[in-house]
Amino acid sequence: MSSFPVLGNITAQQFLAEYWQKKPLLIRNAIPNFQPPVDGNDIAGLALEPDVESRLVVGSDWQIEHGPFEERRFQSLPEREWTLLVQAVDLWIPEVANILDHFGFLPRWRIDDIMVSYATDGGNVGPHYDNYDVFLLQGEGQRQWSVGGLCDQDSALLPHPNLRILANEQFHHQWTLNCGDMLYLPPKHSHHGVAIGECTTYSIGFRAPTVTEMLDDLTTELMSMGTNNDTFKDPVLTPDMANQPISSAYLEQIRALLNKTLDDDELLLNWFAQFMTQPKYPELVDVTDELRNAAIDISEDTYKEYLNGQS
Repeated sequence: MSSFPVLGNITAQQFLAEYWQKKPLLIRNAIPNFQPPVDGNDIAGLALEPDVESRLVVGSDWQIEHGPFEERRFQSLPEREWTLLVQAVDLWIPEVANILDHFGFLPRWRIDDIMVSYATDGGNVGPHYDNYDVFLLQGEGQRQWSVGGLCDQDSALLPHPNLRILANEQFHHQWTLNCGDMLYLPPKHSHHGVAIGECTTYSIGFRAPTVTEMLDDLTTELMSMGTNNDTFKDPVLTPDMANQPISSAYLEQIRALLNKTLDDDELLLNWFAQFMTQPKYPELVDVTDELRNAAIDISEDTYKEYLNGQS
């Protein structure tokens, strides 16, 4: 396929070459005649359930509360400046999951979930940045988005016990999104969304594990397999090395030992397929098993193609 309605007037190839993980993109009328499948009442109803991950962010100082909530909590909220966020709504409501059909130009296993937020006038979660790609599809109402440049761990933050709120961020663009409009944001780009009246927003997020998370999981996988019995060996030693700091010769031994494990392409592909499709919510494993198995099958085909390319 060369083009997709969700990308407006640009092709999938153009989007991946010019925007994906490079720069933000505003897409007007990304889904023409979009009929939002859920509203604020639906989101509030999900937030009452113990198996659903949900959060409330209230006020201009962004006080955060975690669900599940009781119905009377919503009755006691102020008229404005609060946001309810519910994760993985696509696992609970098929009509929300159908939104993913518009993203066939990206690997399905890269998608994390669809979070849906409902906000009253002025509701927001503060200026911040994410470490992953996200598409922000506007549902009911309007939301004003301010978008800035790249941030990192050294970017100045406001003091907050739970949220990473950017301090003194300079935004370069400001757009008001209407129903069916969509904003794409690459990782680490600052942004701030503020509700204009009541609104809902669908956040299609993508998995972005850290190196630490991947190494931790890979190590656990290797330990469970119990097949790699290589052990560390000293480099060529001299008597003088007994009283010296650890030399670079040890570094080379360590690197060679680790590289030997990482050079196992079949192991890495199979582990990565399972790692990237691990269910975010294990209690919902039946819902996600089909996707997980499909990705593992893809990894096996990929390995066969890789081997053929090496021959």
